Amino acid sequence: MEKFQTLTSTYVPLPIENVDTDQIIPARFLKATDKEGFGNNLFADWRYNKDGSTKADFVLNNPTYSGEILVAGKNFGSGSSREHAAWAVGGYGFKAVVSSFFADIFRNNALNNGVLPVIVTPEFLSEIFASVNSDPKATLTINLVEQTITNNATGRSEGFEINPYKKECLLKGLDDIDYLLSKKGVTEKYEKEHTL
Repeated sequence: MEKFQTLTSTYVPLPIENVDTDQIIPARFLKATDKEGFGNNLFADWRYNKDGSTKADFVLNNPTYSGEILVAGKNFGSGSSREHAAWAVGGYGFKAVVSSFFADIFRNNALNNGVLPVIVTPEFLSEIFASVNSDPKATLTINLVEQTITNNATGRSEGFEINPYKKECLLKGLDDIDYLLSKKGVTEKYEKEHTL
């Protein structure tokens, strides 16, 4: 995984509430067992017509908006516990998703796959949407070390919570297995010292 410390980026607004995992990555795409290609099918039913042509009115097809941050409405990632949803979000190129509420399973799957879910207050979320509506080139800065998110258009910041273990993994670019391997020396030392 890539290290995540500080990210400043333009952002893509998706002001839709209750986006479930079937909308993020429809079930017909779940046959694959590795992460490759899932970004191409992120929000597939909203992005593409049945003939494969793009829907001009969907935000990911609008060249006005771009960036490594997705800003979504309340309750993002509800529904079934498919890890593929986090694969699709990350595979598309998003390094963070901002919302006022995430489903627990999606939040954990995102963290396990190097995508930072940032929970903000509803008021701050509204402000972020207002900023990008005024200026599509508006940016956010997410500082994982300080656990803050800043709306650079207004200068306002909020703090956000994150599990300390997952924070360490993201800062160091480690998944769970990499983290365990990084502790191999400590484990071996402990076993030597505690052998009967």
